[in-house]
Amino acid sequence: MKKQNNQKKPENKRYRFSKSIVFSLVFLVLGFIMAYSYSLSQAKQEASEFTGSAFSQEEERVREELIEQQERNKELRAEIEEKQKSVQQFEQSFADGEEHFADYAKEAEALRLYLGVLPVEGNGLKVTLQDGEYNLDSANPNDYIVHESHVFQVINELYISGAEAIAINGQRIHANSYIVCTGPVITVDGVQYPAPFTIEAIGEPDALESSMKLAGGVMDQLVNDNIIVTMDAGQKITMPALLTES
Repeated sequence: MKKQNNQKKPENKRYRFSKSIVFSLVFLVLGFIMAYSYSLSQAKQEASEFTGSAFSQEEERVREELIEQQERNKELRAEIEEKQKSVQQFEQSFADGEEHFADYAKEAEALRLYLGVLPVEGNGLKVTLQDGEYNLDSANPNDYIVHESHVFQVINELYISGAEAIAINGQRIHANSYIVCTGPVITVDGVQYPAPFTIEAIGEPDALESSMKLAGGVMDQLVNDNIIVTMDAGQKITMPALLTES
C-alpha cells in the first residue's frame, strides 16, 4: 500500500507543471496579440493624423493659389479695359483726324480760290453798277458816279454771303487786290476800267441775290446814292487763275 502512494505523487507534479506552461503560453500569445493590436491601432491613428494634416496643407495651398489667380485676373481685366480705352481714343482721334483733314482740305480749297491761284467755274451772280443820270440842278456831279466805296460794298456783301471767287470786268480779285477811283474810272490792281462795272461772283445764286436785296442793305444804299444797279442770277461764270510772278 505505501508503494502505491509513492508512485502517484510524481504524476501530480508533472500535471501541474504542464498546466502552468500552457497557461504561460496562452498569456504570452494574448499579450503579443494585444501589443500588436495596440501598435497597429497607434500606427493607423498616426497615419490618419498625418493624412489629415497633409490634406489640410494641400487645401490651404490650393486656396492661396486660387486667390492669387483671382487677383491676377482682376489685374488683367483692368489692363484690358485700359487697352480698350486707348484703342477707342486712338480710333476716335483717327476719325476726328479724318474729319479735320476733310475740313482742312475744304478750307485750303477755299483759300486757293480766294487767292486766285486756281481757275474756277460755276453758277453765280452778276451785279452791274452804272453811273446815275446826272441832275443839272445838283451842285456835285460826283453824287451820280460809281466810286470805289460802292464797289467795296458789293464785294464785301458777296463774300459774306458765301462767294467763292469774284471778278470785276473779268479781272480776278484776290486777297491783296486794291481798287482806286479816279474820276469816271476805277483802277483795279493797276488796270483802269470805265463804267459800267460788272462784278461777278461764283456761289449760290439765290443766297447771293437775297443778301443783296435785304431791306436797308447794300442795294438800297446804292440806289440812295443814285447808282443804277442791275442783277442777273444763275449765270455760268468762268474765271481764270491769276498770273503769278515766277
